[in-house]
Amino acid sequence: MVEENKKQEIKPGMKVKVFEKLREKGPKGEIEERLQAFEGVVIAKHKKKEIGATIVVRKISADGVGVEKIYPLYSPLIDRIEVLGQYKTRKAKLYYLRNYKKKLKEEK
Repeated sequence: MVEENKKQEIKPGMKVKVFEKLREKGPKGEIEERLQAFEGVVIAKHKKKEIGATIVVRKISADGVGVEKIYPLYSPLIDRIEVLGQYKTRKAKLYYLRNYKKKLKEEK
């Protein structure tokens, strides 16, 4: 789990799992709250230290289609962010991964 002060340490190239709070109406009309996980690679971070900081997380779905989501770091809808690993990168924005066929190398 990533605390508030550690959210600034999330960098492009990190493999993360974001847990997002969702509210849904049940079959009887009651509101149910659940967590949905989204696992992928951070390809960009905008407004690094501001309260409006966001990260762009990209994953490849089972069909081979790329899915990207933009998460505000300090949103109350984000329950927690788990860092799963770090890939070797040299750039701050990894938009080239959208058309990249090779896999990134893990950092040790």
